[in-house]
Amino acid sequence: MKAATFLKKNSFVLGLLAALVVSDMLIAWWNPMVSSRRFYKNDFTKTLYHHNWSQSGPVFFGNSAVTGAYIEEKSEARLVEMGLSYGKLTDLKEILQRNLYQVRDDLVVGIDVHTMIDSLETDPTYQWFKPWYQPYVYTYRDYFRDSGQEFAKNLWKGSLAYEPRWIDKELYPGRKDDAFLKSKWADYDKRFGSMTLKDFQANLDALQWVISYASEHQLPIRVIWMPYNKAYADPPYVAPLKQEVNRLLQAANIPTLDLMHTYDPRYFHDLVHLNREEGAPLFTKEVDAWLKSFAKPSKS
Repeated sequence: MKAATFLKKNSFVLGLLAALVVSDMLIAWWNPMVSSRRFYKNDFTKTLYHHNWSQSGPVFFGNSAVTGAYIEEKSEARLVEMGLSYGKLTDLKEILQRNLYQVRDDLVVGIDVHTMIDSLETDPTYQWFKPWYQPYVYTYRDYFRDSGQEFAKNLWKGSLAYEPRWIDKELYPGRKDDAFLKSKWADYDKRFGSMTLKDFQANLDALQWVISYASEHQLPIRVIWMPYNKAYADPPYVAPLKQEVNRLLQAANIPTLDLMHTYDPRYFHDLVHLNREEGAPLFTKEVDAWLKSFAKPSKS
C-alpha cells in the first residue's frame, strides 16, 4: 500500500528518470563518439576506423612516438599501428583486459621516455576510462556541447551540414629548430625531471601484467625502446627506469631492440618523434629486419 502511494505521488519524477535512463542507454548504444563524424575521435577509435573496424590482428602498441615512427603501409610486417596519443602500458592492459582488441600473432610494444609515466595527462575519451555507472551523455558532455553548438549554428543558417571531425592521427613532418627543442626539453625537465621509480609503478605493474597475459595466451611479445633525440640529455629518470624494465623483460626472456640512441638528430621532428620524411622510413625498415630475424626458416 505504501509502495503504491509512493509510486502514485512520485509518478512524474520516476517517469522522467526512466525516460532519461532509457534515452541515455539508446545514445550509448548509438555510441556517436565512435560512430558519428560529428564527434571528436580519439586515437584508439582512429585505429579501428582505419582498419575497417577490425578488432583483431598483430599490433605495434605505444604512444605518439610509435605513430610517428612506424609506417604501417610501408612495413613488411604489417603490424596494426596502435600508437595512442599519451598512450601508456596501463592503457594496453585495459585494452587487453576488457577485450577491446584481440591481439593476434604478434605484440610489439614501443616504450619511449614518456610511455610509463603514471601521472602523464591523457585523452579522457579513451573507452576504458568511462565508469560503467556514469551516464554516456554526462561522460562526454563537452563533446556533445561542441557538436550541439555547431548543429544549432548551422541550423540557424538553414543547413544541416557539419564539419567532419579529424579522423587521421598526428604525424610529424620536418624538423623543429633548436630554440623550440631547448624549450621543450626544459618543459619536460620541469614536469618530469625529479621523478623516481615510484612514479612509474602503475606502468611497471601493467608491464608485468601484459607479460603474464602474453604467456597465458601464447602471444609472442617483443619490446622496442623508441628513439630519443640524442642531441639532448636523457631525462634523469631514464637510466633507473630502463634498468628496471629490462630486468622484467630479461626475466621473461622477451626480445628487446634498443633504438633509443641509434639515430642522428637530423632524423627527428622534435625530441621524441622521428620525422616522417627520413626518420620514420628508416625506423620502419629496421623494425621489419628485426622482426624478420624471428621468422622460422621455411622447409625446403
